[in-house]
Amino acid sequence: MFCHPLMVMMVFCSLLVGCAYDSISEPRPLASFKAGAACYDRTNEPYTAVVDSHLHYRPFDGRAIPFQQVNDFLRQTSVRFANVYGIGQMLPANSSCSNYLKCPGIPVSPTTRNDFVNAANMLEHAPDDLHLTLSMTFTDLANPQSTLAIMALYEKEYPDMFRWMGEVNLVKQAQFHNRHKPATPQDIRQWVDFMSELEKRDYPITIHSDLGNNRFPTLYVPLMEQVLSLYPNNKIIWAHMGMSYELTNMKAEQHIAILSAMLDKHPNLMLDTSWRILDDYYFSQWGNQEKYVSFFNRYSERILPGSDFVAFRNNRFDVYQEELKVTGRIHQFLSDEAFRNIALGQNYFDLLKLEYVAPEVCSS
Repeated sequence: MFCHPLMVMMVFCSLLVGCAYDSISEPRPLASFKAGAACYDRTNEPYTAVVDSHLHYRPFDGRAIPFQQVNDFLRQTSVRFANVYGIGQMLPANSSCSNYLKCPGIPVSPTTRNDFVNAANMLEHAPDDLHLTLSMTFTDLANPQSTLAIMALYEKEYPDMFRWMGEVNLVKQAQFHNRHKPATPQDIRQWVDFMSELEKRDYPITIHSDLGNNRFPTLYVPLMEQVLSLYPNNKIIWAHMGMSYELTNMKAEQHIAILSAMLDKHPNLMLDTSWRILDDYYFSQWGNQEKYVSFFNRYSERILPGSDFVAFRNNRFDVYQEELKVTGRIHQFLSDEAFRNIALGQNYFDLLKLEYVAPEVCSS
């Protein structure tokens, strides 16, 4: 079996005390992602992504790390492109809770609060050395009737600033104890107006939709299948490859088969690899890595990287750095083509039609 030289190097490095991520050369600046840039040396440059397509600048309680400080976190890593997500489902403003998981019974409800703070911060503190894409996260997919009107309000208050929708919840079992209810098939059919508007604007939408749970692994798959069938022209990103802490024992072969069938059937579907649960419970498990690497190589134009970091006010840079490393660990083993498409951002640039280009990977 052929082994990529980088795979051999990384295995060897893991045995040496002095061979660490921190010793790798400095990340590239934003300006370097233009046509004609020097090739990317995978043996000396970071394996972590230049894109964080799933980054929550705002937490559930609204008490966040300052916007500019989050941007400083990015500057200290390989990330030069990021989606500015809020979290659309927030705790009540008068609640003392900061993490819904520790507060069962306290409602977590869709709201515009975080999105407006992000937009105001973008107006005041838009960085020149990072490319940030502002996203609408307010949408209640189980009660979609007001979505189109709120989108119009966003456009009125912040014209041409929001270019994405999501992360929005189709079904998120982790919030069942906080009064979240999944969108029903009838609810999904009522998305027509706002999904048509997203299609018209050419905005992607990132949807959190759990595959199922350890007892019923594919329980919610039909909901995502309905979305993809009803809205085939929308650019839909399935967050976390459908996984959650409620589903930690699915066989890699079954997971890959489900995703492969959906990617084959729905050409506008993409997956994001955010949230370390994917590496902790799937990619890094014995015998799984090469299966997922083969899957990524096969569908390399359909994958977006992301950290799923949440800017809780007490989170530090080392937390973000660790999330970026863990969610990007699998990049080390990808083919050069897949590495360029995913880690170096070409998929993201193509999706948003940005005037940036991922560098070619240097010859081994």
